[in-house]
Amino acid sequence: MPSRDLPANVKSIVAEIETEIGEEEEETAAAFAAALAPAAAIEGGSGGSGGSTGNDRVEAAVRGILREIGEDPDRQGLVGTPGRVHRMYAELTAGYHVDPERLINGAIFDVDYSEMVVVKEIPFYSLCEHHLLPFFGTAAVAYIPKGRIVGLSKIPRIVEMYARRLQVQERLTQQVAGFLQERLGPNGTGVVIEATHLCAVMRGIRKPGTVMTTSHVLGLFRTSDKTRAEFFAHLERRAPGA
Repeated sequence: MPSRDLPANVKSIVAEIETEIGEEEEETAAAFAAALAPAAAIEGGSGGSGGSTGNDRVEAAVRGILREIGEDPDRQGLVGTPGRVHRMYAELTAGYHVDPERLINGAIFDVDYSEMVVVKEIPFYSLCEHHLLPFFGTAAVAYIPKGRIVGLSKIPRIVEMYARRLQVQERLTQQVAGFLQERLGPNGTGVVIEATHLCAVMRGIRKPGTVMTTSHVLGLFRTSDKTRAEFFAHLERRAPGA
């Protein structure tokens, strides 16, 4: 089970991913109450205050990076930066601490429905594990129930759980599909992710507008051309009001 000994700001994010309003209400409310001043926790103070985990190694490493690029980590604008960076990475990687059992929380229901379910245009933000730069975009998730469905809000939460980690887009796509296939046991699962990677926009090849698309299909989505074509056709349709 993931560790619950986390800074208040990270606990609030984990609680937001894991629980709905009204689910385990007292524990969730306590986690959010502990982080009612996110601006102070994220932006203010030095490395040892405002939600620090008590581990100074990250702050020391950031100070070393600042010196290496020719900056003075003790000047006014940078003195609190190591602590802020530490807390930022703790938040952006909060997905490591999400408990899948608490996330699902029994929201799998017996329903006699066997047609495709598609949830698309799910926004996400993640960190490329190669350069620690963001990549972000949207995910589309589909499955064909085999007598069981999952609560709608759980699907974006699954995406969020895996996105808030150090990632590559290919693995993120596989993890979302694999989790749903394993937990729900449907006739098939399909995931398509489209994202912009700042490691290809800000550095390296420096090509703004580049979009990477990945897909992962299991079960009927892999074995049936008709099922796969139906999934991709759903992705091409505009949402109502779009």
